[in-house]
Amino acid sequence: MQLTDIPFGQTDWSTIERTEHRGETGLAYWQTRTFGPVRVRMVTYTAGYLADHWCQKGHILLCLEGQLDTELADGRRFTLKPGTSYQVADGAEAHRSSTATGAKLFIVD
Repeated sequence: MQLTDIPFGQTDWSTIERTEHRGETGLAYWQTRTFGPVRVRMVTYTAGYLADHWCQKGHILLCLEGQLDTELADGRRFTLKPGTSYQVADGAEAHRSSTATGAKLFIVD
């Protein structure tokens, strides 16, 4: 990823509109900023959330609160807790997320 043509700026996430995205179960609330081709999000998943699709998009993801479980299409599973992150490239490994307890994430993609 190359970050170009982005002047210094600060984001007060409390002022960013929240959009609702339904999962197979539960909800995801996204607050999104876009800087050229780079999308930056604060995402909150409700307890019981399960993604409604297998994602092929690359992300850098940091867990801020709660616990996020990520399953890869090959069956491997990973758990993020506050202060842990994962990264995956576009098209590298299909993945989907779920959370029993809820989670808050910071995502760059």
